[in-house]
Amino acid sequence: MTRFPESWSALDVVLGHDWLTGMRGGERVLEVLCRAFPRAPIATLLGRPECISDTIRSHPLLASPLQRLPGVHRYYRYLLPLFPAAVARLHCPPGRLLVTTSHCAIKALRPAPGMKHLCYCFTPMRYVWSFQDEYFGRNPLKRALLAPVSARLRAWDRRTAEGVDRFVTLSRHVRNRIWEFYERDADVVYPPVNLDYYTPAPDGGAAPAESPFDLIVSALVPYKRIDLAVKAYTRAGRALRIVGSGSLAPDLRRIAGPTVTFLGRRSDDEIRDLYRRCRLLVFPGEEDFGLVPVEVQACGRPVVAYGRGGVAESVVDGETGVLFHEQTEEALLDALRTCDARTWSPARIRANAERFGEQPFIDGMARAVDACLKT
Repeated sequence: MTRFPESWSALDVVLGHDWLTGMRGGERVLEVLCRAFPRAPIATLLGRPECISDTIRSHPLLASPLQRLPGVHRYYRYLLPLFPAAVARLHCPPGRLLVTTSHCAIKALRPAPGMKHLCYCFTPMRYVWSFQDEYFGRNPLKRALLAPVSARLRAWDRRTAEGVDRFVTLSRHVRNRIWEFYERDADVVYPPVNLDYYTPAPDGGAAPAESPFDLIVSALVPYKRIDLAVKAYTRAGRALRIVGSGSLAPDLRRIAGPTVTFLGRRSDDEIRDLYRRCRLLVFPGEEDFGLVPVEVQACGRPVVAYGRGGVAESVVDGETGVLFHEQTEEALLDALRTCDARTWSPARIRANAERFGEQPFIDGMARAVDACLKT
């Protein structure tokens, strides 16, 4: 049972989140904050109540004018140049503390007079700093035409960071990025994983005896580098199951051999079962943190991952998984062979995952809230 600080029950809080169109890692963080502050309204660019959890949906949603655009949920990501104006027209109710959870624009929300602003920053504005190819594309002409838009958004993002009283972020990796782009320090509070749900199998998490397979759970988009794993597993003739969907799915299916199986979207219960039965989880991309490697460790299974980004903070190389340091087929296959040669302790792997539960997250946020209110 997660324990929230008693002082929070009397704290008048407003929450902010970029958009509410599904339940991914960022929304899981927001969900815990919604439980901590059950009366807090949520300011957001736009939302689809039918796509979010009951916990989040129980809060009043305050949406920007973008919400009124017909069918905006299908194309809102293409409206990035309009986000600054949309946030400027979004009203923040009065209170004592504004807590935003942001990877894009909502950290620019202006708090009401007298309020403090604490931002849990997943990353500085993703689409103009770190993943420009994902948004602006790799076509040189398109990039040249859109360069002024990107430059204006970077300047706006840097300028609006000055309106945040205190930053918190999800890894040391992103803390360095916040310093680089905003010249601001940030507390590191790892995001929460539901350790009561993600647990080893009833047999204690022993390695599966039949039909062994390795696992990927990911959006199928370019920066995740699922293509690297598909090529390596096809080359080695090794069994791999992939959960997820995305724009790269058709291309990945074309290059996959018969030992690679695409499972599409799966429920949380199905994913937990796959976590428990897999030999190992493969994580070939660079992520700001990565909840999936922690979830599978909570189920007692090891991780083979590219050793950059947040996963280098959540996987203990040689104890709870194997990290490789070049994004090549050869490096991944070498790491898989190393993983196969080791005997893994499900109990040790689970113990590492317990560093990332809800209570450590709340304890870290409580320290950040206290420090923010004292500034």
